[in-house]
Amino acid sequence: MQHLLSLFDIDPDQLRQILATAAHLKKRLKSGDRPEILQRQVLGLLFEKQSLRTRVSFETGMAHLGGSSLFLGEDVGWGKREAASDFTNVLGEFVDIVVCRSKSHDSVEQLASFNAMPVINGLTDLCHPCQAMADVLTIQESLGSLKDKHLVFVGDGNNVAHSLALICAMLEMRFTLACPKGYEMDSTWIDRVVKQYPKAAIETTSDPSQSVSDADAIYTDVWISMGQEAEAAERKSAFADFQVNAALMKAAPSHARILHCLPAVRGEEITDDAIDSGQSDVIQQAGNRMHAQKGLLVWLLNRDWITQNVTV
Repeated sequence: MQHLLSLFDIDPDQLRQILATAAHLKKRLKSGDRPEILQRQVLGLLFEKQSLRTRVSFETGMAHLGGSSLFLGEDVGWGKREAASDFTNVLGEFVDIVVCRSKSHDSVEQLASFNAMPVINGLTDLCHPCQAMADVLTIQESLGSLKDKHLVFVGDGNNVAHSLALICAMLEMRFTLACPKGYEMDSTWIDRVVKQYPKAAIETTSDPSQSVSDADAIYTDVWISMGQEAEAAERKSAFADFQVNAALMKAAPSHARILHCLPAVRGEEITDDAIDSGQSDVIQQAGNRMHAQKGLLVWLLNRDWITQNVTV
């Protein structure tokens, strides 16, 4: 059974097929066409964390495809009321596929281990694959070909950075993380990326201005993620010089696009004059969560339709 717990679960050709499907469906939606490719199929949304984009984009996308969704919050008792095997196998009797947004990546891996239904990682502490697919779809729309494009992430080496480093390696893009010392990406994750993709162009620097000098896209995320509130003062001090603002953008090429996975803390990791500027693709990027995920849902549940309708 096929799952998407991280982008390691697919190869570059499969990723390109998902992205091509996303672009195809987005184009058809703009013309008013909503093909019911997943008619009568049911998506479960098993969430431990708050959500706007992940929940709404998956629910809306599934509706566009002719299916339906069920939101499963704390009231279903995941991990509390019964054995994980009983919970998961029963859930698999009811739904066709599950998106899991969890505090721990181990929980998503456990959910998938029973192979009761395909499982999509909607965010964990380790990675955020659906976000990364929406991000490269956005860069492709704005800048054309992805190969050799340079994506610079200014901020924490977090779960989003992990997925971006991996997806850049898969698509032959360059990836640079500009972060304070002590906030680099997990070395085990990067070692795995490089082992899988020996030609991966991944760098880490503590100089944000130098890193963006040849950037095609400049990305940032909050300095303090959910669960890190106790580190707030320390993190604000550490990241003070790693803000995406008008001054940083002057050090970048004029064509460089601005990205943020949202929600943003305006005035911390990014300023109004950056996120609201003509170089910002942040709203388009958020909208592409739905389109990328529609491509993924169809790829997981009705791959024959892609073979018959989508040119990669």
